[in-house]
Amino acid sequence: MYDVHSVREDFPVLKDVIYLDNAATTQTPVPAVKAMEEYFLSYAGNHGRGAHRLARETTNHYEDARETVARFLGTDAKKTVFTRNATESINIVSRGFPWESDDHVIVTLVEHHSNLLPWMRLKNEGVDLTIVRPDATGIVDPGEIMSAVTDRTRLIAMNHISNVFGSTQDVDTVIRLAHKEDVKVLVDGSQSAGHMPLNIASMDPDFFATPGHKGLLGPQGTGVLYMKEPDMIEPVFVGGGMVRSVTDSGYETEPSPAKFEAGTPNMPGVIGLGRAVEYVEEIGVSDIEKHETSLARVAASGLSGIEGVEVYGPENRSSVVSFNVGGMNAHDVAMILDQTKAICVRSGYHCAIPGINFLDVDGTVRASFALYNTEEEVELLVDTVSSIASMMA
Repeated sequence: MYDVHSVREDFPVLKDVIYLDNAATTQTPVPAVKAMEEYFLSYAGNHGRGAHRLARETTNHYEDARETVARFLGTDAKKTVFTRNATESINIVSRGFPWESDDHVIVTLVEHHSNLLPWMRLKNEGVDLTIVRPDATGIVDPGEIMSAVTDRTRLIAMNHISNVFGSTQDVDTVIRLAHKEDVKVLVDGSQSAGHMPLNIASMDPDFFATPGHKGLLGPQGTGVLYMKEPDMIEPVFVGGGMVRSVTDSGYETEPSPAKFEAGTPNMPGVIGLGRAVEYVEEIGVSDIEKHETSLARVAASGLSGIEGVEVYGPENRSSVVSFNVGGMNAHDVAMILDQTKAICVRSGYHCAIPGINFLDVDGTVRASFALYNTEEEVELLVDTVSSIASMMA
């Protein structure tokens, strides 16, 4: 197991706050920031758009980052596309998929809005949508999903880990059963990539989306989309950098991944993401998972023992803990935690209103953990919430 206190030296902001909002965005380590700084100060050029030395060096670093990310996720670099975030990745699939009227999509009730709204919008194009409900802990039964499959079902979209419940879905079973029915599967890995060992080749989804700024520790404005069959998806954006030839009567696109990366990409962000992923590899994602889940389960146990506090999600949770203090608004709890102990947590709907409504509450407080959080921070969180709850007793 790695030394968490040594790791914290690479995240200077942690000297000032107790940061427990990692499901929203993690902090970016110093080596990744330095990689971006080096781009700006030493070789900034455009990607794939020049023969001069700066353009060549930029292109090399950008494509090296793609190879790093693809290796880490267990994907083919040619099928691994850089985007701005998981939201854009999912929209690329929803807008570029070859839909026909009366096609059918299945999602779950515990999706982030980014893996719900793109499929809802397809109703305007005659695509039907079924939303499968979870159990009380936020776990969706693969059998319930498969029972919703019809002869018109084209795709199942589901998260790997819920950003509200911290529940891990059995995506492997869903993918295996769906493929027997010739149904595609998109996995939203926003809360799993970098938080647990993954091998996309073994998992075998048709699409896998993740942001760069969460478990992968990269900067905001970066994302990854894997497509098993990229030729079946039409690019949403067209323009510079994604065409092989253009005439006055039409154009021919480049193959994947270039055809999906029109325009000048986020070169410093992608380069920083590549270095951040190397950082995760150096520490070891298996050790990261053990550390984060241990903290989350200790936190959930401690919070559950406080009178008036309700904790949501399964006992065998990932790194996410959502809870409420009876009689208090979630935002008020979050503000008290911040103002009294500099504890930064998320509060509200977490961009997952249907999942929160399922709990029959107006929002939750969410503490989410990363590789740099400590047992001492968990203890302070529990003690402070206990003090807050005692005020309501």
